[in-house]
Amino acid sequence: MTTFSVCLTGTKYGCGGGGCGACTVMISTYEPASKKIRHYSANACLLPICSLYGAAVTTVEGVGSTKTRIHPVQERLAKCHGSQCGFCTPGMVMSIYTLLRNHPEPTSEQMIAALAGKYCHFLVCRCESICCQRKANGKCCLDQEDDLFDNKEKVSTSLFSTDEFQPLDPTQELIFPPELMRMAENQPKRTLVFHGERVTWISPVSLDELLDLKIAHPKAPLVVGNTGVGPDVKFRGVFHPVLIAPARIPDLNVLKYTNDGLTLGAACSLSLVKDILTNAIAEFPEEKTRVFCAVLQQLRTLGGEQIRNVASFGGNIISRKSTSDLNPVLAASNCMLNLASRGQKRQIPMSDIFADGVGNNTITPEEVLVSIHIPYSRKGEYVAAFRQAPRRENALPITNAGMRVLFEEGTDIIKDLSIFYGGAVLTTVCAKQTCQTLTGRHWNEQMLDEACRLVLKEIALPGSTDGENVDYKKTLMVSFFYRFFLEVSQSLKTMDPCHFPGIPMEYGSVLKDFKTRMPQSIQIYQDVGPSQSPQDPVGRPVMHQSGIKHATGEAVYIDDLPPVDGELFLAAVTSSRAHAKIVSIDTSEALKGAGVFDVITVHDVPAANEFYFSDDPEIIFARNEVICVGQIVCAVVADSDVHAKQAAAKVKIEYEMLEPVILTIEEAIKHNSFFEPKRKLEQGNVEEAFETVDNIIEGEICIGGQKHFYMETQSMLAVPKGEDEEMDLYVSTQHPAIIQEMVAASLGVPANRIMCHVKRVGGAFGGKILRTGLLASVAAVAANKTSRAVRLILSREDDMVITGGRHPFIAKYKVGFMNDGRITAVDAKYYVNGGCTPDESVLVAEVSLLKIDNAYKIPNLRCWAYVCKTNLPSNTAFRGFGFPQSGLVTETWITDVADKTGLSPEKIREINMYKKNEQTHFKQKLDPQNLIRCWNECMEKSAYCSRRTAINEFNKQNYWKKRGIAIVPMKFPFGVSTPYLSQAAALVHIYTDGSVLLTHGGIEMGQGIHTKMIQVASRELNIPMSSIHFCETSTTTVPNACASIGSAGTDVNGMAVKDACQTLLKRLQPIIKKNPTGTWNDWIKEAFKQSVSLSATGYFRGYNEYMDWEKGEGHPFTYFIFGAACSEVEINCLTGDHKNLRTDIIMDIGCSINPAVDIGQIEGAFVQGIGLYTMEELKYSSEGVLYTRGPDQYKIPAVCDIPEQFSVSLLSSSQNPYAIYASKGIGEAGFFLGCSVFFALRDAVTSVRNERGLKKTFALNSPLTAEQIRANCADAFTEMAVSPWSDLYKSQQFRPL
Repeated sequence: MTTFSVCLTGTKYGCGGGGCGACTVMISTYEPASKKIRHYSANACLLPICSLYGAAVTTVEGVGSTKTRIHPVQERLAKCHGSQCGFCTPGMVMSIYTLLRNHPEPTSEQMIAALAGKYCHFLVCRCESICCQRKANGKCCLDQEDDLFDNKEKVSTSLFSTDEFQPLDPTQELIFPPELMRMAENQPKRTLVFHGERVTWISPVSLDELLDLKIAHPKAPLVVGNTGVGPDVKFRGVFHPVLIAPARIPDLNVLKYTNDGLTLGAACSLSLVKDILTNAIAEFPEEKTRVFCAVLQQLRTLGGEQIRNVASFGGNIISRKSTSDLNPVLAASNCMLNLASRGQKRQIPMSDIFADGVGNNTITPEEVLVSIHIPYSRKGEYVAAFRQAPRRENALPITNAGMRVLFEEGTDIIKDLSIFYGGAVLTTVCAKQTCQTLTGRHWNEQMLDEACRLVLKEIALPGSTDGENVDYKKTLMVSFFYRFFLEVSQSLKTMDPCHFPGIPMEYGSVLKDFKTRMPQSIQIYQDVGPSQSPQDPVGRPVMHQSGIKHATGEAVYIDDLPPVDGELFLAAVTSSRAHAKIVSIDTSEALKGAGVFDVITVHDVPAANEFYFSDDPEIIFARNEVICVGQIVCAVVADSDVHAKQAAAKVKIEYEMLEPVILTIEEAIKHNSFFEPKRKLEQGNVEEAFETVDNIIEGEICIGGQKHFYMETQSMLAVPKGEDEEMDLYVSTQHPAIIQEMVAASLGVPANRIMCHVKRVGGAFGGKILRTGLLASVAAVAANKTSRAVRLILSREDDMVITGGRHPFIAKYKVGFMNDGRITAVDAKYYVNGGCTPDESVLVAEVSLLKIDNAYKIPNLRCWAYVCKTNLPSNTAFRGFGFPQSGLVTETWITDVADKTGLSPEKIREINMYKKNEQTHFKQKLDPQNLIRCWNECMEKSAYCSRRTAINEFNKQNYWKKRGIAIVPMKFPFGVSTPYLSQAAALVHIYTDGSVLLTHGGIEMGQGIHTKMIQVASRELNIPMSSIHFCETSTTTVPNACASIGSAGTDVNGMAVKDACQTLLKRLQPIIKKNPTGTWNDWIKEAFKQSVSLSATGYFRGYNEYMDWEKGEGHPFTYFIFGAACSEVEINCLTGDHKNLRTDIIMDIGCSINPAVDIGQIEGAFVQGIGLYTMEELKYSSEGVLYTRGPDQYKIPAVCDIPEQFSVSLLSSSQNPYAIYASKGIGEAGFFLGCSVFFALRDAVTSVRNERGLKKTFALNSPLTAEQIRANCADAFTEMAVSPWSDLYKSQQFRPL
């Protein structure tokens, strides 16, 4: 489905693979037999339009709009501050709306399930803003504020008022179209055939017809939900000339209970299967439903709800993919497959299709899977299913398993055993020999020992091909079996406690999987004073200016702009080599493609192709050689996006490999490959200090990169105006001025001919500056050559391949300290992977040195930073700009010192924290009063000490699950080190009707800058916010604006807006003085009559920041933001999985201009920080090819990763004399606090290691994934993964039952 042809812009194209939920719509179908209407959510990006015959599609425009009436869901989401950049908000609205159509009063579990398939860095699930109907006094029924916090201060905890919410009225919803209802009832079902440009879609209505089609088209796939075929076609270049859609065939939708089980049609959706099994479990005795329970266990986390609503039960089976969570448990449970072909029907055990691996031919091309029979479990039979994935929900598994055991009646002697694994090899695999060997054995520890060794011997895993650790998969295989062993042992005890001992009490908790629960959140801030005018909006939680439009889909992004007449679409052709000479480019086949207009190369660039912002250039098109995979070599323009991409795939590039190919920091060090300059900071006498300390430790930490994963990919539209070489550029960027500069330089025209416009940006995080300038230049060069408008919208995959991200770090440190915990000397070296061009990498390295101290006074400190030049896409600015890496290194050696001294980490932090007015290591004055306040308040509000005691007790009572807690302080310096980079301008017009038009140089990308600027103008002009409008940011209204970076947008643009408003008020003063009782409109009309200018520019010169790197001193920052966070986690020692239980954040942000926006920024940054530190893992091949190039492979946090209890408190009575209205820039600071989860995980792992006598020091790298956690919770199973013949039963780490 697409929105282009019908100009409905609300449904967004986020990833194209059903992985992000931005394109969610509601599908409604009518069933004549039952006369029921079914509503379900689905991903439009995967839904073939042909599959919707007879269905009604509701997009967000159909739910409500500002032109008609907004829906209560849209209203709540907006007014409860549930959106930031807003790009994915329509998808959230549609998921919630569909839920409410089916369940007007949903449970918290249903609400969580509805949002589980959503991707967004700001998915802090505020249940108040979604669909809870049982509210009183502004509180949600799920909040337990009084239980969580002892709120003694006179502060506010309400960011919105429920009084103005319209109630949900189900009678006012859209009805199902009567014409579709009549069509379903009156028209006989008939075969549907749709012919496309290259593909024919056939939808039969009977099984016989389907079987005939399979004979005629044996290679044609059967498509029901398109969740398997769709991604193959889109991302892997698979082409099918014929697609067969069997969803309307009754035989494939059967539901039948028999004496021995349940038969389900192969076309049944996974959601339907889930509902059927849930009902069956409630209806039948437990003994008969163990298979059902195990299958349901896997269904709960298989994809998001939108995927489950369309994906078919049979498709999941027949694909035989190793990533199927269902196949292992279905095969282990002796499920049967009912097959049909022309003239024949047969039934086979499901295990047969996995007997010979992925290539087996058990099912012939002419056969169709009609239904699946799931048997009832029997007495003495136990079934379980397991999975471990990079993220607990909506993620493909690393390894999964299905296991079943049947005992001789009344005994623990194995009569039948089935063990199946997925994710290990190319398809589901059976440990058949192991099961045969163990048949007849008693269910005891000797059997367990032998089973683990046999499984590892039988299932040989191939070497890693996609960056995954084989040892981890092996560990999971035996850990899963051990978990099964524990479950069955406990069940045997329940059956006969006299004969079967069960398991120790401290093992019991591991039998319960982590569940996602509705987060309980509270936001605490200081309310405005009683003397503040009710009309003055500053300091109040004002809704985002575009919040309603986000929720209705009326907020326009680049790809929502209507087509321009004659518009062309551009597809980039990128390098497949990391370092090579371009021998030739053959575009002949591409130019023959349908709709192709031209191919654009470096020879079409009229002027500058390289930009020298430093010694090494930033490059538009590769000229003679390529320096990374993903570098743009040329581009194809065509009449459609599809045609452009098809032609781009036909461009043939011949390469000659060049040496060396440098991908890693280690390789860069080996080849001495660095960008200059190298940076150094030093204070005190480090060498002398090391001679006087009691202890010295040395360590190293690796910190992986991170993709920006903005929801709106790199997007631009270049429109030549036809005269004077003028061109309009509509770009999703943080920096319109650099776009203007680069495009003008590439076209060889003055900057005044290039007009860059930005309405809003669907997320950026630092990734839409220089890289966007290069891509905009590609589009502009194409538009210049063709004299046509050119639209360039990168797919998610191309965006991740072409652009860089956060810089990976390797830090080496040496720390000297006293026995009492005082750190007196630190010597550190940072190696930063800059990628193939400089971009902002040296500046990132500089910032990492300037912020190395975090919250601590280190008297003797020496630190170096080296930026490595590698053959990866150039890494660039990212939220936090080096501090998230540098701060993690610092907190790591703080924790190492704690380990060595035997003191707690929080004690070491307190001992070394800044405590009085003093200087930083670059000799800037610092007042740490609010740092200490944040720390103390966080200790108190989080109840750290009592929870520390409770966690210690929990860990004593639980062996396979452990909890950890950590509290981390933060000093985040604000500034960009260069005065001219913080200048700002604004333009304010007053019209004769009294309305005000405001513009400034800042970019709205979710941080609410336009909302805050309207608040500033409202206060200064003393008029309502409703009288002020912001149109767009443009180089035509505010020239030479600096980038919106470094949390500085509100600070600098706010000063400029204030200046402009004060200029206007000064002009109006004589008129106001003459008529003090007049209205604003009276004064404006009179000013116009007196020829008083009603337009003014405002200007802010910037902050006086500087840094002298030769002397190692300066004043690079204007002020400091302080904070602290306490997080508690629980880990599963058998899998490495973890759950974030609670987080408390205290943040000093001065006097907040808009607490709702600021708290949202803190929450969103924190969750994004969780991603960097615990889950977002980039994997490359040895040739520099990125494996993790979409939401299937690259996982950012989702609802399941949000702390169950989440509190954000703004420090009260805080003033900042350096910024607008005593506020502080807040966009980045909260990100670092995500590392409190990292160190809570480390605390839990430490507890495991201490209990198991593992005294060897250990290092944890970032991201701290489940794989790392499991490896460091070393036991006999991790040993066996490396050495299968180690004796499990005799191992010290294995505790006999």
